[in-house]
Amino acid sequence: MAVYIARRLLLMIPLLVGITVISFLVVHLAPGEPTDMMTDLNPKASLEAKVRLRELYGLDQPLHVQYWRWVSRLARLDFGTSFSADRRPVLEKTLERMPVTIGLNVLSEIFVFAIAIPVGILAAVRRGSLFDKGSTVAVFFFFSVPTFWLALLAMILFGVKLGWLPISGLRSVNHDLLGPGGRALDLARHLVLPVVVGSIGGLAGISRFMRSGMLEVVRQDYVRTARAKGVPEGSVIWRHALRNAVLPIITILGLSVPGLIAGSVIFETIFAIPGIGQLMWQAVMARDYPMILGNLVISAVLTLVGNLLADVGYVVADPRISFGGRS
Repeated sequence: MAVYIARRLLLMIPLLVGITVISFLVVHLAPGEPTDMMTDLNPKASLEAKVRLRELYGLDQPLHVQYWRWVSRLARLDFGTSFSADRRPVLEKTLERMPVTIGLNVLSEIFVFAIAIPVGILAAVRRGSLFDKGSTVAVFFFFSVPTFWLALLAMILFGVKLGWLPISGLRSVNHDLLGPGGRALDLARHLVLPVVVGSIGGLAGISRFMRSGMLEVVRQDYVRTARAKGVPEGSVIWRHALRNAVLPIITILGLSVPGLIAGSVIFETIFAIPGIGQLMWQAVMARDYPMILGNLVISAVLTLVGNLLADVGYVVADPRISFGGRS
C-alpha cells in the first residue's frame, strides 16, 4: 500500500503543475483587472495612478514572468498577499475562514449520507412499492429545483413568515450575552437552514446512486445463493449486498473532499455566512488574483487527495481489488 500511495503522490506533481498553468491563464485572460475596480470607479484616479498600481501588483510584466513568480512563491507555500484593502496574506485569510466552511459542509455531508443511504437501500429492496415511487418523485423534484431558489423560499417561510429560524449569519445580536447552552442553541438555529438547504441536491443524487447500486448487487448470484441457503433477508442486504453496493458512494465521498472548503459559495453568499465560499465570491468580484488562485490550488490539491482516498477506500471495501491490480 505504501508503494502505491507514494507512486500516486508523485503522479500528482505533474497534474498539479498543469492545473496551476490552466488556472493562472484562465484567471489572467478573463476580462478586467484588479486595478480597474480601483480606478474606473474613482473619478480622481489618473492614468498615471493606474500605471503605478499595475507596476505595484506586477501586472505590467509578461504572463510567463508573472506565472513564474507566483508558482515560485507557491512552491514555498507562500500564496501571496490579497489585493483587497486589508492587504493580508491569502493563506491567513483562508485559514481564518476555513473552520466555518468545513464545519458547515461536514454537517451537510453527515446529513446527506445519514438520510440518502437508507432511503436508497429501502427504495431498492422495495422496488415498485409506494415508498420507491414516492421517493423517486421527491428525489427528481428536489434535484430539478434550483437550490438558490429553494434557499430563498425557506428564508421567506421559516425566517420571515413564521419567524422560527434566523436567515443570515451565524450569531444573533445578543450572542455574547448568552450562556454556553444559549450560544450553542443560537449557533444551531443559524445552521439549520444552510445545512438542510445545502444538502438537498446531494441527498437526491446519492440516494439515486445508492438505489441503482443496490439493485445491481441484489441480482448477483452470490446474493441469490445466500437467500437459497436460508440466510435472513436483513443479513443478505446489510452484510452481503451493502458492502459491494456502497463502492460508488465511496467514489462520491472521496470526490466530496474538495467541496468541504469550496462547495458552499452560493449558500454562504445567500445566508451571509463568513466562510471561504463568501471570501471566494468577493475575490472573484474584485478580481483579487492571489486570493482566487490560492483557493483554486487548495481545491485542486484536495481533489487529488480525494481521488487517492477513494481508491484506497475501494480496496478496503472490496477485497477483490488489489493495489497491484490498480497500479
